[in-house]
Amino acid sequence: MNTSQATPVVPKKLLLPFILVTSLFALWGFANAVTDPMVQAFKKVLELSNSQAAWVQMAFYGGYFCMALPAALFVRKFSYKSGVLVGLTLYAGGALLFYPAATTGQFWFFCLGLYILTFGLAFLETTANPYILAMGDQKTATQRLNLAQAFNPVGLIVGLMVAKFFVLDLLQSDDVENFSVLPETQKLLIKSADLMVIRNPYVILGLVVLAILILIAVNKMPQAKGDGAMPSIKDTFAELFKNKKYTLGVISLVLYMGAQIGCWTYIYQYAESKGISSSTAANYQLVAFILFTVGRAIGTYLLKFISSGKLLFYFSSLGGLFALGTVVLEGDAGLYSLVMVSLFLSIMFPTIYGIALEGLKEDQSKIGAAGLVMAIVGGALLPKLQGMIIDLGGVEVNDITVMGLSEMNLSFLLPVICFVSVAIYGMWIHKKHNIAEIA
Repeated sequence: MNTSQATPVVPKKLLLPFILVTSLFALWGFANAVTDPMVQAFKKVLELSNSQAAWVQMAFYGGYFCMALPAALFVRKFSYKSGVLVGLTLYAGGALLFYPAATTGQFWFFCLGLYILTFGLAFLETTANPYILAMGDQKTATQRLNLAQAFNPVGLIVGLMVAKFFVLDLLQSDDVENFSVLPETQKLLIKSADLMVIRNPYVILGLVVLAILILIAVNKMPQAKGDGAMPSIKDTFAELFKNKKYTLGVISLVLYMGAQIGCWTYIYQYAESKGISSSTAANYQLVAFILFTVGRAIGTYLLKFISSGKLLFYFSSLGGLFALGTVVLEGDAGLYSLVMVSLFLSIMFPTIYGIALEGLKEDQSKIGAAGLVMAIVGGALLPKLQGMIIDLGGVEVNDITVMGLSEMNLSFLLPVICFVSVAIYGMWIHKKHNIAEIA
């Protein structure tokens, strides 16, 4: 224990690279947060069903799945810095596509922009996570990743504030009562104005990302490219698939992402089912993000005393309990319970990630990281399924009840199942592998 405490989380010589790479965590946190409310925004502006609007998340998180492995192969051959620069270029390009998308008014064009944007995020996450893990002693790897991930909620909070004040508060279609029955000419004028409102944050974001790209390009990063002596991809995958801790970690991450994005995306529809506007619902999500930030700090500290598997079990179990409260409680109590879920979401991603990659060789770690980033596709698939549950009785959020529960409340059984599964993985890790305190 004394040796562990004496080991620095980040060596002094790697402090500057650590800070530069950590800044990327806030950058993709911003993209995540500003996009979640867009599901509700597009639903209102373009008059979509819940499951149709969920294509926003399908495009956003589907991009991770498609680009994660190519990103890992690129980083494997070249340098981490090259991977970051390519990622930032794709990130900026996808964001800037919102300009022509708003001009055409086509939903698929916006989804294309998000899809390309997340090609860039896949590069950044595939690069940044294993790089952070490698920046110091293996014993402090999970704690170091939790520390870096603590800056992700900063981006989340800023992104949500931008979404609230510069998108949701300015949407005319959300303010007009019975928007769907307005004359077509009037609706077209409102839709055109609202699509420009949605466009602006992304275009500005694209320009900011370009500026960050230049900043990183001119800084020296201590990362050499691959030596060309890596094992074949086939052999690497074969070894990874034999590693039960890794494969179950990938599955757990799929389920975690589904639960997280479902809870964050449908907080707006859940609030709507209680008669609360989208703009006001953003305040609840802001509290959720603050709790997420607090939970990340608490979790990082607790890793000094509790094994990662056991901590994952505790947080997943409590997250599942509050998600269940979202299902069975009515009125404000259910909404408060949904907000509380974020406190326990906080440490799950970096902890699962660190557990799954713990003990892998460097060449396996790069490809293994790609598999874990691909698992982010859970944020596309499960919210789509949840949207279909919400649409069981129609496009509204309270069309029918099942066993006394509204379809909106019932849909949150999906995150409950995910949390229970992740909790089982955490306890299995603790008992089977007896992972020592990594902090």
